[in-house]
Amino acid sequence: MPSKELSDAIAVVTGGGRGIGRAIAAKLSTLDATVIITGRDERRLQQVANELGVNGRRVHAMRCDVADRGSAEEFGERLRRDYGRVNVLVNNAGIGGPGGLFLHQLDPEDWDAIFNTNLRGVYYMLRAVVPLMIATGAGHIINISSLAGKNPLPRGAAYSASKWGLNGLSYGVAEELRDHNIRVSVVCPGSVDTDFSPRRQGKDTSRMLKAEDVAHAVEVLVTQAPQSFMSEILLRPTQKP
Repeated sequence: MPSKELSDAIAVVTGGGRGIGRAIAAKLSTLDATVIITGRDERRLQQVANELGVNGRRVHAMRCDVADRGSAEEFGERLRRDYGRVNVLVNNAGIGGPGGLFLHQLDPEDWDAIFNTNLRGVYYMLRAVVPLMIATGAGHIINISSLAGKNPLPRGAAYSASKWGLNGLSYGVAEELRDHNIRVSVVCPGSVDTDFSPRRQGKDTSRMLKAEDVAHAVEVLVTQAPQSFMSEILLRPTQKP
């Protein structure tokens, strides 16, 4: 699909107020999509929307806590009422939880927060958006996962498990929605140089992936030809940090 076809697209990016989500929103806006960024900090979202919405680009802020079922349902209803459709959904919102802990040391409330955002939140967003895509007859769903969902992550087992779960969810939903011309893909980056990533002493951040690298992967997915379906992208730095 040529990128010019995004000029009529409605794109939703969760966790769009910072880091990878902000970079993805910026990229989609340059492809001429109307981009809606979500998150819990409405003031920050509006600031980012104002910064990105220049030179005719259309970026709008809507508060939505993906971990809250009521908030996600209200967001989906607002999308239906205000836009009538969604063409691209990027499930990017995620949290890592406290670092440096063995799993048995992790507070159950932290476990719940990780899974409610990283996995349950994606489920809520799918419930809100997929019916709109089915009605339209097409769509792109891109779930931002992690290489931690492919490889062991000691002292980060809960986060890793949430991303393994997200990968499995993505593969299953992809098969469910293929007949509706909806492509569900997963992007698994390694360490990305954002505020989200822990800074380890001696780590060369110049070698780390940048948020724009993940945004580029999303661009590749939403501009692929109609007969093409890239279901997964594993994204690593050229050299280990």
